[in-house]
Amino acid sequence: MAAEGHIPVLLGEVLEWLAIRPDGTYVDATVGLGGHAEGIARRLGSGRLIGIDRDEAALEVARERLGGLGKRVELVQGNLSSIGEIARRLNIRADGVLADLGVSSLQLDTVERGFSFRGAGPLDMRMDRTSPEAAGPAAEEIVNRWPERDLADLLYRFGEEHDSRRIARAIVRSRPIRDTAHLATVVAGALKRGRQKLHPATKTFLALRIAVNRELEELEQFLDQAPATMNPGGRLVVLSYHSLEDRAVKQAFRRYGREGVLRILTKKVIVPSEAERVANPRARSAKMRVAERVAMGGAA
Repeated sequence: MAAEGHIPVLLGEVLEWLAIRPDGTYVDATVGLGGHAEGIARRLGSGRLIGIDRDEAALEVARERLGGLGKRVELVQGNLSSIGEIARRLNIRADGVLADLGVSSLQLDTVERGFSFRGAGPLDMRMDRTSPEAAGPAAEEIVNRWPERDLADLLYRFGEEHDSRRIARAIVRSRPIRDTAHLATVVAGALKRGRQKLHPATKTFLALRIAVNRELEELEQFLDQAPATMNPGGRLVVLSYHSLEDRAVKQAFRRYGREGVLRILTKKVIVPSEAERVANPRARSAKMRVAERVAMGGAA
């Protein structure tokens, strides 16, 4: 595997806002295929980069990509929510923490992972397939076994899908759903035809992925722990890709601002330029928020 085709989102802005020091310690809490991590590590001298990801397949690609950077980089398998435990285990305090909450191109483009509706893959969607307890039920269980009402509630809550009841009804009537292509066809058939920018199954697949990987729970735990892993003056940079994530980040930053733990640096959310959105369509929904650690103590 290789990282061809992987374009890190808002790379220049991430590197600028992290304000990287050559001797600093940085944590990429969602290292993925290593695009941001490589940019950070190349700016280090005696400093150190810790890269964390729950997906072992992505870590393999990152190891290959970052292998020439020597002892500056250490990669660890773990969830977003494990940042506190990993920081304690490695005895570090970070001068910058990055979390890019997007799904990697490796996950989306590997049909066997079941993240995409652009092929007939298994209804899986687990980011960490080495540790069953690290994820919720696979998508197949939700799609084929959950009661219609619970399925509709999930699509509405996590996918913000206003046609959730109609979709859930169609899914239940079409059971057993065989694969991702079958699911996408059922969802598309349940919706009214019209001009749509997104594939009609986009929100359904998003909701299932969030549920399977407990993404919002992971994000909340990460936001609870991250400030305590940082040195004063350290920067916390978070890239989100849908409104539920961005809302959680915005609310956490505001809370920490009131408590005197973080100072918000991005009064207005940062978004990719038109040129970047054209060059990398997966960047189109990205939003970046940045805050600076201003005091010790606070969240633990």
